[in-house]
Amino acid sequence: MRLSKLFVGSQMDKIIVKDLVVQNIIGVDSWERVKRQPVIINMIIQKNISEAGKTDKLTDTINYGTVSKVVTEFAEKSSYKSVEALADGIAKVCINKCFAPKVTVSVEKPRALLHADSAGVEITRTQEDYAHIESTPDVLPVSAESHEDIIFVKDLKLNAIIGVNPWEREEKQIVILNFTIYPKFRVGTLQKDHVINPHNYRTIVRTISKHVEESSYKTVEAFSTAIARIAITQCNVKKITVRVEKPSALIFAKSAGIEITRTDGHFPDETLTISQPRLNSLKGRNLGDETIKNLNTKTMKLKNDYSHFSHFAFIGLGSNLGNLVENINEALELLEKSFGCKILDTSFLYESSPMYYSDQSNFLNAACKIATNSSPEELLIKLKNIESDMGRVKTMEYGPRPIDLDILFYDDIEYSSDTLTIPHPKISEREFVLRPLCDIAKGFEHPKLYRTCGQLFSQYLKSPNYNSENFVKKILPIHNSKWDWNSKTFIMGVLNITPDSFSDGGLYYNTESAVEHAKKLISEGADIIDIGGMSTRPNADDVPIEVELARVIPVIKAIRAKGITNVPISIDTFRAVVAEKAIEAGANFINDISGGQLDSNMYQVMAKTNVPVCLQHMRGNPKTMTKLNQYDDVITDICEELFERVQRSIEAGVRRWNITIDPGIGFAKNFDQNFQILNRLQELNGNDSPFEGFPCLVGPSLKAFIGKAINQPDAQKRVWGTAAACSAAIAGGTDILRVHNVKEMLDVAKVSDKIYRISKN
Repeated sequence: MRLSKLFVGSQMDKIIVKDLVVQNIIGVDSWERVKRQPVIINMIIQKNISEAGKTDKLTDTINYGTVSKVVTEFAEKSSYKSVEALADGIAKVCINKCFAPKVTVSVEKPRALLHADSAGVEITRTQEDYAHIESTPDVLPVSAESHEDIIFVKDLKLNAIIGVNPWEREEKQIVILNFTIYPKFRVGTLQKDHVINPHNYRTIVRTISKHVEESSYKTVEAFSTAIARIAITQCNVKKITVRVEKPSALIFAKSAGIEITRTDGHFPDETLTISQPRLNSLKGRNLGDETIKNLNTKTMKLKNDYSHFSHFAFIGLGSNLGNLVENINEALELLEKSFGCKILDTSFLYESSPMYYSDQSNFLNAACKIATNSSPEELLIKLKNIESDMGRVKTMEYGPRPIDLDILFYDDIEYSSDTLTIPHPKISEREFVLRPLCDIAKGFEHPKLYRTCGQLFSQYLKSPNYNSENFVKKILPIHNSKWDWNSKTFIMGVLNITPDSFSDGGLYYNTESAVEHAKKLISEGADIIDIGGMSTRPNADDVPIEVELARVIPVIKAIRAKGITNVPISIDTFRAVVAEKAIEAGANFINDISGGQLDSNMYQVMAKTNVPVCLQHMRGNPKTMTKLNQYDDVITDICEELFERVQRSIEAGVRRWNITIDPGIGFAKNFDQNFQILNRLQELNGNDSPFEGFPCLVGPSLKAFIGKAINQPDAQKRVWGTAAACSAAIAGGTDILRVHNVKEMLDVAKVSDKIYRISKN
């Protein structure tokens, strides 16, 4: 009898309000407009109604009519940016005003997404939860641990190639996706009315939709697993349930499909990307970890720990007075050395025509990502101090200036005061801001506009604000010149000061002959001369540092002494000491075949000298590399290994705009792999590739794989084969060709540029 009474006294019955429709301004609608829209609310209040069952009195229960009235009034008078905050507000009303012990609230937006029936959130809260917010906001109540809140998207309809039958491989069919995300909402944080990226169904749907439309699968099992993987690895979702239905699968059934649940534990080896920042603060995490898409490789933990910084920010930089490159570099140096910030990454450099006020010089623009402990207002003061220290005197709005520094984003917050607005209000209308932002934050979502930087840029190019007469072009300041990366393919002429190089060993072994050959290469049209003092052909012998220095330094000095000052010189070495001495002697570019792997000091020298560099992929060293050409997939593996080298160089302080990548044709690659690289270069540095935006250098000139293909053992007679390889490289997006025969390859490049670069200009 006592047990029975205990059971009856503690049981929780349910009071249900189903599909209550209210009108509310909540975020944006399916066309991303801020306007009033229908919202469907479902509530389940848990309360013991035994007494009301005996007395038949409303005073002994919770009146669902009262609940409906109170919730409707609250919802229609309020305005929220997120369904999470609205659901939290409704739960609080039910508990505080209707005295519900426990309530489950579902908020559903039928007009949330263009191709889905609805999207929304479901949360469960108790009286104990909200009591804790007031007393101990940083401690979760025991009851909160048992809540499994969800975010859902219902009936997302997409077109996909999916199926094993021949006709299914030819024509896209409709697939219906339903997915449920299991966030860890911290009780009380939803009142901040802000949705972080892993909880943003709009971002997740965009990412999944893009993949579905471009993919092809034979089974719904693989299809659903891929969707879960994308949500977890690209959108940072921790747990997701995915249901995939094919309405056309069976004649006598409405649909057939699969439902799976996956967590981040199912994809432990997914990698990270150079350009995609996390949205949470920096506390307690390693900033070297960022996501490389589509590569199933091991996560690379980099050595620097920035956990002592609490925030990150993206800063826009611009200059059009004085030495523009020096101004940008000085501002970055002051941010670190004088104002306690840490530069985490920089964009490429862009020259842009002036905007708003056109009667002034062109600008040099960039963006950087920093770690900081300063508040937004404190950071603004620091930036204004840098501008003042560098001589900026504001005489007119949008006028000339030696340096201009703007806070573009600060963490993922919205902030407004009399002096500062975050995010910067003009981001979406400025190409000179969006282009550099996309270099380092393409996937970062604007917290107010609900679009990533990449999406904002794409939208801008299609908007009435876009003016094709204004230009923003990616450039490389090098020596006394400025390279426009989209203007042409640049030619690097090879000058080997060695007795044993595979094609020209011994031909230019003394300083006089080397200088004459450099002059010849320049007269034939070389944009840069690459000088090397040690052969790196397969099985080449190592030489002492002193010998390498004795070969290259006199030649560099002699070239400069002859008055050849208008053409950059590259030093071809993997030794930091040689690189540093060569720069001191007059070189302007470091070309490291090992990508910094063979000398632990190389990245520091690259950062210190602040010159353009080329990071090439190779394995081992010239003696061992021919035995190290086993790849699961040659492009994927190159991306993985080269990614780590690029990331380490950035961590060491090398500016992104100074980095060129090289897939390393002939270095730890066999015959077929070299041709695969030429065939698949777009996978390395094309749109949405791991190294999107990075200039690419390719050096196929006269190499053995060409000789084997044309049955020509004499390297000097492989010029026509080299021409074909160079043309293929340009078709794949190469920006620099490293060649021995400058005159001939310049002609190849000119014609190839007319064919393949026409779409870039």
